[in-house]
Amino acid sequence: MAQRFVLRIPPLGIPTIPVVEKNIDGDLYNRSLLTIALTHSSFLNENPLSPFECNERLEFLGDAVLDLAVADEIYERYPEQQEGVLTLIRSAVVNGSTLASAARNLGIGEHLIMGIGEEKSGGRERNSNLAAAFEAIVGAIFLDKGYETAKSFCIRTLETEIDNTYQKITSVPAETQRFENAISYLTGGKHPKSALQELVQAQHGVTPEYHCNEPSGKSHQPTFTAKVMANDKLLGSGSGASKKAAETEAAKAALATLNGYA
Repeated sequence: MAQRFVLRIPPLGIPTIPVVEKNIDGDLYNRSLLTIALTHSSFLNENPLSPFECNERLEFLGDAVLDLAVADEIYERYPEQQEGVLTLIRSAVVNGSTLASAARNLGIGEHLIMGIGEEKSGGRERNSNLAAAFEAIVGAIFLDKGYETAKSFCIRTLETEIDNTYQKITSVPAETQRFENAISYLTGGKHPKSALQELVQAQHGVTPEYHCNEPSGKSHQPTFTAKVMANDKLLGSGSGASKKAAETEAAKAALATLNGYA
């Protein structure tokens, strides 16, 4: 028996998201690219005879375009800022939660083309799906209308986040900025505890151990203090509103010390 194929997408596979086209000042020439940008891999898993591809390739392309567009914008917008601050701004803007928020503002979730299982499990609101679709749409715009239009779309939809991030980062004291810049560089995007574990295991062949004191302060505003050790040697200490936060700060301090930034 031939496999039954049900195409559960808009007629001709050409969806319309008016707010997207508003932000690029017109329609896409090849609007089937929008179909691809909105197609989650789960749809193809459930519909293997579908003539469409999923958005993963466009997501790959859009990720690179988005990274360049934001870097390009903040380089021109903040000429007084050095690499460290610009890197922090870009990292804060081009991340999954920020892009998912932008996708929600555009109403992308309701237009996603996905499998029944993914939809039932909350796929339309999942940050990873929304962020991937946003990047895929950037890729589609780049292919259809070129870099300048793609950049314009990125900046229009992320401008508030760029401004807010700039204000937040530049309001931090210079010494703290330098420390956070160093940690961002040293971790390479990894969680500080993961980065520290890799470093300590490579240098000493052991796994760092964390020791956290009983919380101090008021019961509704506790402060935890953590120390991280290796071979009975103190590597760093830190404080935070939770045990996890304190251990993270201790890992940051250890990374800075071990790499000569402290």
